Formats: sequence, structure tokens, C-alpha cells
Amino acid sequence: MAQLPPGIRFITSFSRDQWYRAFIFSLTFLLYASFHLSRKPISIVKGELHKHCAASHEVELDSYKEYAAQIQPLKKPFNASQCGWEPFDKNNYKQLLGALDYSFLCAYAVGMYLSGLIGERLPIRYYLTGGMLASGLFTAMFGLGYFYNIHNLWFYIMAQIANGLVQTTGWPSVVTCIGNWFGKGRRGLIMGIWNSHTSVGNILGSLIAAYWVSTCWGLSFVVPGVIVAVMGIVCFLFLIEHPKDVSCSCTPSSSSKTFLNGTARCRIQMPTLNAKENGKPQQDPEMQHLLTDSENCSVSLNSSTVVSGEGRHGTSAISFLGALRIPGVVEFSLCLLFAKLVSYTFLFWLPLYITSVEHLDAKRAGDLSTLFDVGGIFGGILAGLISDRLEKRASTCGMMLLLAAPTLYLFSTVSKMGLEATVVMLLISGALVNGPYALITTAVSADLGTHKSLKGNARALSTVTAIIDGTGSVGAALGPLLAGLISPSGWNNVFYMLMVADACALLLLLRLIQKELQCDADHTLFKEH
Repeated sequence: MAQLPPGIRFITSFSRDQWYRAFIFSLTFLLYASFHLSRKPISIVKGELHKHCAASHEVELDSYKEYAAQIQPLKKPFNASQCGWEPFDKNNYKQLLGALDYSFLCAYAVGMYLSGLIGERLPIRYYLTGGMLASGLFTAMFGLGYFYNIHNLWFYIMAQIANGLVQTTGWPSVVTCIGNWFGKGRRGLIMGIWNSHTSVGNILGSLIAAYWVSTCWGLSFVVPGVIVAVMGIVCFLFLIEHPKDVSCSCTPSSSSKTFLNGTARCRIQMPTLNAKENGKPQQDPEMQHLLTDSENCSVSLNSSTVVSGEGRHGTSAISFLGALRIPGVVEFSLCLLFAKLVSYTFLFWLPLYITSVEHLDAKRAGDLSTLFDVGGIFGGILAGLISDRLEKRASTCGMMLLLAAPTLYLFSTVSKMGLEATVVMLLISGALVNGPYALITTAVSADLGTHKSLKGNARALSTVTAIIDGTGSVGAALGPLLAGLISPSGWNNVFYMLMVADACALLLLLRLIQKELQCDADHTLFKEH
């Protein structure tokens, strides 16, 4: 018998379950990357919506008018302002462009709270498909303002608000799906890698928008809108919500003593001699869930309680207040508010800061600012890896937040010493700022949505994810706003504000960190006995 080709040997070396998991990992990665791809054009096109009024370029303007007349001969005359696109060509353009940002972010923050409640009552595939098709429509709608020569500010604001609302369907859906397919054992590392879709989407969105921004900025929105809509169709055709839908095992096996079923995780432990003496099962802290209350850390074999994934169809959806009562949801939600405040302040203001400090042009400053995202990719993966190894999500976030505050101070000082120092500090700051942000929005959200207090109700994951990310989005809207108000008094004050935000995020996690350390101490005591 002839030897199998290397490629075939590689394919057959993985099981059917592993191929399905790899497919879902890749598909959800691409689906949410397309969401971020459609959010990026507005930051690229801002420079075209308002230009610095300079010497007239009659030839260029005449050709522009001629082109406009060709694409819409029945519309009103083309906007001839040399300062950009009306109404953004006025002196108050900063406020108008800011209104576009805040309208999207505020709508996203408010809509996220409702999205989880709606999403857990609908099939994920249908809900996500509808959201992506609508997002494609409203993204393209903004660009159609160029082709139809629309100069009404409210048209663009309504497009942003509508897009912000429908984009809330994305995050709860993909996190729920990935949480269904991957167990808790290596969830931090897997989701740390998976979360890099945000940076990939941002990079692709920048490249696509920049390609047309100078010639036909409407296409900078229409093309990403079409891509999101196409990915919505792909989602409808291929997304598998749960392993059981294709008769796969619910989660990868992790150990002989741990039994996983769907998103509900049931730890089974043999009773010990001490348990009999106390009249109840002894609990091994090692078998605890990530976030525990003062109740049992595990389920004893004596108590014939087995949590089943069947609950995802047989149980009712969790209420908003019910999700808030899950231990850890409130703390991590408020922590993410401050963590996302810091991250989004860098997202919106970093290029301008680099321009003012390094005296670079806007393009080079924008290119240099992407290093912050590169550091964020490594930070998210590192946070997931450490939290998996230590089995302490809150402690991992706390450690990175503790290091982030002094790092931000160093960044504000060292970045004035030269380009090389700025590059190094961008990478380090990106890792420490985005590491906790990535961990909370992915692995922590999935852990909390499958907490033991839910008794197998896997439908809670969407609501929990929406509450956490929705609260974080409030910080995302506040951060850039506060930076804009504080920056005229000096960039150092902006960094002080960011350091205070990091400190607040750390303080909110202290109770959970204490519980994790206490559980670790209990585990050591258990081993000694």
C-alpha cells in the first residue's frame, strides 16, 4: 500500500470535532472582523470631509464638478466648497465630526443592553445575519450621501445611530457561539488569539477606506458595507450555533475528573473522609469555577446533580436583573468601563498626540499609531495564556492594570525623547492597556455567562456578554470626550486622567482578586489534608 501524501496525513490527523471547531473559530473571527472593518472608514474619511482651506485649485475643482455632474445629472449642483464636504466645511467642523463619533458610540452602548436580551430569545444564526445585513445597509447609506449629494447633518448622524444600534448584534452572538464550542480549560488563550479580529478588521478597514478616500470617499463606505452584507449571507449559510447541532462532542476533553457539557461545566469530585465527618461533601477549591461565591466550589458525586446542555432549549431566557446577580458581572462590567475608556482614548487621540509630540504628518502618525494595536494583540494573547495557567482571570487583569498605570506615565515622558522610544512604549502600553480589555470582553464574559449559579441555562451568555460590553461602551464614549475637554490644558493632564481610570478599574476588581487568592489558600489547605 502506497504511503499517504503529507497533506492527506495532516488532514486525517485531526478529528471531525477538531475540524468543526477550527471552522467555527475562523468563521466567527471573519464575521466580527468585518464589523470592525465597517467602523474604520469614518476615521479615515474625516480628513476629506473637512480640508484646510488653501489656495484655489480651479482645474481640480472643475474636473470634480464635471465628475459630479456625470454621476448625478438630476441632482442639485455639486458642493463646491474647497474646505471639504458641506456641512463639515465650517469652522465648527470638530464638533460636527465629533457628533458622528458620539452618535455611533452612544447608540452602541445603549443598544448593547437590549441586544443581549433580544439575542438570547432568537437563534444566533438568524439574529447575527439580520444584524450584519442591516449594518451593511447603514454603512453604505453613509457613503450614498456622496453620490446623492446630501449635505444634511442629520442624515449622517442618523446613519451612524442606526449603524451603532444594529452592530450590537455582533459581539453577544459571536462570543456566545465561540463559548458554546470551546470549553473553559484553554478558553483564555483561544479567545486571546481570536480577539485579534478587532485589529485585523481595523487594518483592513483602513486600507479599503484609504484606497478611495481621495477620489470618491463614498466608496470608502459602500465597499465595506457590501463586505459586511456578504459576510452576513455567509453567516446564514454556514454558522453552527452549538456542537450538538452537528452531533459533535460539546467541549474538548480536558481531564478525567472534569466533565464538560455544552456551555455548562460540571466538576465531579470523589467524596473524601473529611466529607463524611462533616456530614456533607468536601469541596476541592481546584475544582472551583473561575468566579465563585461563598457556596460550593464543585459538585460531589454523592449529589446526583448533573448540569446538562439541554438547558439551552429547555430553560427560559434570563432577565436583565438576573444576569446582574451573577457573581462578578457588576465588578467586571464597571472595570471594563474604565479599561475601555483608556483604550478608546488612545484609539481616537493617539495619532494627534504623536503628531504634536513627534512633529510627524498625519499619515505617518496614523501608521505609527497602529503599533498600539499590535501590542494589543500580544497583550490579549498573553493575558489569556496567563489566566489559563493561573486559573485566575481577575488576578491577571489586576496585575496588568497595576502595571499599566506607571507605564502610561513613562509613555508620556519617554515619548518626548525620540521616535525609537515612542515605538517601544507604544507596544508595551498597547499590551498592558488592551490585555485586560480583551480578556474581560472574551474569556471572562464567556465564563460568567456559563456560571454554575445558572444551573445549566446556557441562554444567559448573550445577555451577560451584552451587559459587560455595553457598560464598557459607555467608557468608550466618555474617554474621547474627556480627552477633548482636557487636552487644551496639556497632554500630561490627559495621561493623568488615563492613570486614574486604570486605578479605578483595579479597585473594582479587588474583591474578586481577594476571592481568587482565598480559594487558592483553601486549595493548599485541602492538599495538606
